[in-house]
Amino acid sequence: MTAEFTGRHVLAEFGGVDPALCDDPERLEVALRAALAEAGATVCDVVRRKFEPQGATVLALLAESHASLHTYPETGDIFVDVFTCGSLGAGAEHAVELLRKALDPAEVRMSTVPRGRAGQRIEEPLAPGLTRAWDLAEVIVDTHTPYQHMVIARTAQGITLFSDNDRQSAETAQLTYHEAMMVPAFVLAEKLDTVLIIGSGEGVASGMAVAAGVTRVDHVDIDRLEVELCARHLPYGYTPDELDAAVRGDGPVTVHYADGWDFLARAAAAGTRYDIIVIDLPDERPEEAQHNRLYEAEFLTRCRERLAPGGVLTAQAGCATLWRNETLKRSWQRFHEHFGTVVHYGSDEHEWSFLFGLVDRIGDPVPGMVDRLGTLPYRASTVDARALWRGTIEPRSLRA
Repeated sequence: MTAEFTGRHVLAEFGGVDPALCDDPERLEVALRAALAEAGATVCDVVRRKFEPQGATVLALLAESHASLHTYPETGDIFVDVFTCGSLGAGAEHAVELLRKALDPAEVRMSTVPRGRAGQRIEEPLAPGLTRAWDLAEVIVDTHTPYQHMVIARTAQGITLFSDNDRQSAETAQLTYHEAMMVPAFVLAEKLDTVLIIGSGEGVASGMAVAAGVTRVDHVDIDRLEVELCARHLPYGYTPDELDAAVRGDGPVTVHYADGWDFLARAAAAGTRYDIIVIDLPDERPEEAQHNRLYEAEFLTRCRERLAPGGVLTAQAGCATLWRNETLKRSWQRFHEHFGTVVHYGSDEHEWSFLFGLVDRIGDPVPGMVDRLGTLPYRASTVDARALWRGTIEPRSLRA
């Protein structure tokens, strides 16, 4: 039988333990042996050491790995470390719980770290001191492209795409995200003939645009390898055959492997204009980052100049949550500096916000957007009239 390369590592701190017990390695060994045995672990050997003037360490060698206690009698604290690998399952947690009953601490802090093939995870940064942990059941792609560290993995949210540890899209929620980005633009733009998409490497936005009746989509992404890997491994967006056709320009979608900044310069030289321009890139960073330039004032100016009359610029604008809304506030201010009309739409998917800008100043655009939603060739699954009314109410932090 082949052993599973998986494990569970429990790290705990016991506080308020009897100081005399903390200074008694013999009693600690008895408690540790009993807890490990009852939890199903195989104790191979135990080493204990008493220190002067006080304190003790007890270390157990297990067939399944190891366990240890390290004590501080002067404060009644104990570090507890139990690591069990293979098929023992929750044995490490069980052993720590049995130790808790034996040593009777007043306070317990405990965390479990999956390790081995069960322990593959990504810590997604959200804000200073705040992360979101993604457990990866299977890693499908893990590579460094010329522009980013890219991971495609199977998670509890389906097949999921990560860029530099930021989740970009997930199978269960990607439709909500992409419709929040595209549908308000469809019903806000004066007409739907031509669309420029910068980023959005999965290809979902391109497909939605075609379904909405757009006759020409220019999809620009600088990272060819990422786009190709997405087509090969994601169950949404381009298929490999569709991507090949788009690269050749066979059909309504043409893929351009280029920098968005340079592509806009070429579009300006050619006099090309678009009914909708979409900016869908990795999140703008509060700190300096290379791709931030594609969110900033000069880039917005270039995009505005490439809009056809009645055209709309849409951009992913960060999150409305108070601990990470700095970039949303920045985008809100920039859009108001560059556009006569600005519409906010808040997605249900992880609180993402999108901003939509029109050059001309118009009255309340939302009633017309709601009316047009019913006639749109693209039939949205996650945006209806009530969602549109609700989502276009910008957070009070923006209005204030």
